[in-house]
Amino acid sequence: MNINIGNNSNMGNDFADKDVMNEILSTEKTTSGNYNTFANECVDPQLRNDLMQILNSTHKIQADIFNEMQSKGIYQPCEAEQQKITKAKQKYSQQAK
Repeated sequence: MNINIGNNSNMGNDFADKDVMNEILSTEKTTSGNYNTFANECVDPQLRNDLMQILNSTHKIQADIFNEMQSKGIYQPCEAEQQKITKAKQKYSQQAK
């Protein structure tokens, strides 16, 4: 997916690229959450399958937006500290037992 939001002067408002892309990413996160809920609660197997395909597409779009934002330096998540990763692994492996 190639995301090009163009020149802000054509948009007729004061949103910067960062603001627009943050809004798009937020919308995709909400959308994928809704499709996830719909698929989880769906009784009809064919409809559930269709929703899962849509959910997969939505996740792909979300990843494309995230990658574009990252490449532009708009969204730079920090790396998790190894100690926090180890602690989370221990916590959730104990809960799974």
